[in-house]
Amino acid sequence: MLFAAAATVAAANGGGSAGSGPPAPTAAPRTPGIGSPDAGFARDMAVHHQQAVEMSFIVRDRTQDEAVRTLAYDIANTQANQRGMLLGWLDLWGLPKVVAGEPPMSWMGTSGGGHGGHAAHGAGAGAGAGADAAKPGALMPGMATKEELDQLGAASGRDAEVLFLQLMTDHHKGGVTMAEGCAQQCETPVEKALAQGMVDAQRSELALMADMLKQRGAAPRG
Repeated sequence: MLFAAAATVAAANGGGSAGSGPPAPTAAPRTPGIGSPDAGFARDMAVHHQQAVEMSFIVRDRTQDEAVRTLAYDIANTQANQRGMLLGWLDLWGLPKVVAGEPPMSWMGTSGGGHGGHAAHGAGAGAGAGADAAKPGALMPGMATKEELDQLGAASGRDAEVLFLQLMTDHHKGGVTMAEGCAQQCETPVEKALAQGMVDAQRSELALMADMLKQRGAAPRG
């Protein structure tokens, strides 16, 4: 009886189980540095997405075509939500949303920019490795110029639909290039997953927009 009572007390106190101790501590995830691909992608794609949202709202008011308006709504809603996630991560990491003097997409030219430090921004790295150069007047590859946005705002009906589809096709191509860069270089798993999701979704929309342009007797530019 005394042996049984002692065993009961030991079990209640955790002394009778080898695995009852506190769990081993796990290493905290590393925070991306200001010059890392993770941070650079978040900053640049937030800006890129903002213009897509702007163009979508413009065309919504310039046409009554339901297919174009539905596409514009989907793009605006999706990219506004993704932009919020990207900016939220920068806040979580304690990093600025704008870095003075940082060339757009320069993070794409870094190798192992890494976490917790600055990546080297070499001369001429502005467009990023493998990225097409931005056209004059555009901040990043695929982005529209102010003149093109004004042209979209002044168009209506089929002209607005075709111009929106052409501008958004260019925009998506630039976005896919950037998202592929993050999917390959970023180290934050949730951000890599988001980037790959952008690639898949925007490629699907590129095919849809090509069909919509064909239906209107037009084609993508360039």
